Amino acid sequence: MRTPTALLAAVLAVGVAAGPSVLPDTAHAAPSAVTARSPHGIPHAALEAALAGLPDADATAALVRVGGTEGAWHGSSGVHDLRTGRPADPAARFRAGSVTKVFTAAVVLHLAAEGRLDLDRTARSYLPDLVPAPYAGVTVRQLLNHTHGIPAPDVAGTTVEEWYAHRFRVHDPRDMVRSATAKKPEFAPGERQHYLNIGYTIAGLLVERVTGDSYEHQLARRVLRPLGLRDTYSPGRNPRITGPHNHGYQRMRLDDGTTGLRDVSVWTSTDAWAAGDLVSTTEDLERFTRALFRGHIVRGPLLEEMFTLPKVTDLGSGEPAAYSAGLSVKVLGGREVWGKTGGRWGYNAAVASTRDGSRTLVYSVNSTDAKGRDMNRVAEHLMVAVYGRP
Repeated sequence: MRTPTALLAAVLAVGVAAGPSVLPDTAHAAPSAVTARSPHGIPHAALEAALAGLPDADATAALVRVGGTEGAWHGSSGVHDLRTGRPADPAARFRAGSVTKVFTAAVVLHLAAEGRLDLDRTARSYLPDLVPAPYAGVTVRQLLNHTHGIPAPDVAGTTVEEWYAHRFRVHDPRDMVRSATAKKPEFAPGERQHYLNIGYTIAGLLVERVTGDSYEHQLARRVLRPLGLRDTYSPGRNPRITGPHNHGYQRMRLDDGTTGLRDVSVWTSTDAWAAGDLVSTTEDLERFTRALFRGHIVRGPLLEEMFTLPKVTDLGSGEPAAYSAGLSVKVLGGREVWGKTGGRWGYNAAVASTRDGSRTLVYSVNSTDAKGRDMNRVAEHLMVAVYGRP
């Protein structure tokens, strides 16, 4: 295990754009942890070890909440920002990324329960002006479980530096759907699974079409307000996180040609919208996860849609499908864990739970490569600490 001195050196080695040359001595203060009640087997030591030594080359901060019937534990580590080095705010807001898909799926299933949407009807039957004939067979259910076969839309840029240059660009969801559906299908509807945002972009537009209301207002009315999620919101075109938040950083090429960390806290998320634009807190996400798994948002057979995998294989790997409507599943420590991870520049997030709710996990990790191909090291250690290895 690397020492705090070595971890600090790793951060300094890559530098910080427009930041200090030396981090404050408080940067490696011990993780702040609170055990809310009797832990009953919650792995204190492993959680504290996963949070130790931040900031480092992989992350600048991390916020964690473990809950469920087996007990509760809250922890935080790292810094609010690299300029001041003050401790991370454990109640900070952050970008939740694709955790948004769980909320969107819940809204769609809520509408299905009211009979306003039919999962077996085609998306084109609701949006004939937007979904063209080559995709006439795609159903609402297939949008939610990524078996629709619609490819990703075109976006400007191919590198993080180019995307950063376009960080204030506003994307219209209808234009994104037109861009995607102008291409040939990747496969026939229901034949394979390919995890992409576009199905949830269309799902958000479906919500608007059948309700005659904005997706954001329907989300607030059906989920956020009933659960008292006061720190969760859709930012729209605002590139800033409103309210207290820990800064996010991304490793990239800087203006002087060197590689270092750039503050990417200010970045629009209109490209993700109903698939990944939510801002939230660990406390709100924990409350949402608990309510969802207890059947307080979606009920009965429609809730089971979120825990039912399509019987197809993944387009890329050929392995069995791992995504349901909104959630995904992995076997960790010998038991199924359902949840969803998300990544926006500077921020990784996750919600997870055993099916019976005995152990839940919510985290926000300020990753320095949040959209990298590999899972962030801190996030991986947290997942393994709470549930065990695959």
